[in-house]
Amino acid sequence: MTKTYNIEVDCAACAQKMEDAANTVDGVTKATVSFMTQKMKVDFNEGADDKKVMKNVLKACKKVEDDCEIEI
Repeated sequence: MTKTYNIEVDCAACAQKMEDAANTVDGVTKATVSFMTQKMKVDFNEGADDKKVMKNVLKACKKVEDDCEIEI
């Protein structure tokens, strides 16, 4: 399953940090973050609870960019 989320990120380097952090979360197959479109695209493992996984993605992203926002 793939979903796209609106994000708020300040720069391209920050977007890359968020992408790297999201890709470390259990349940995420692949995450990509676009600074230009302010979107995060997440591919979830089959059977993963997307809402629970995204809460963990947000926690991971806040560790690297504490002012980031993801509309879950």
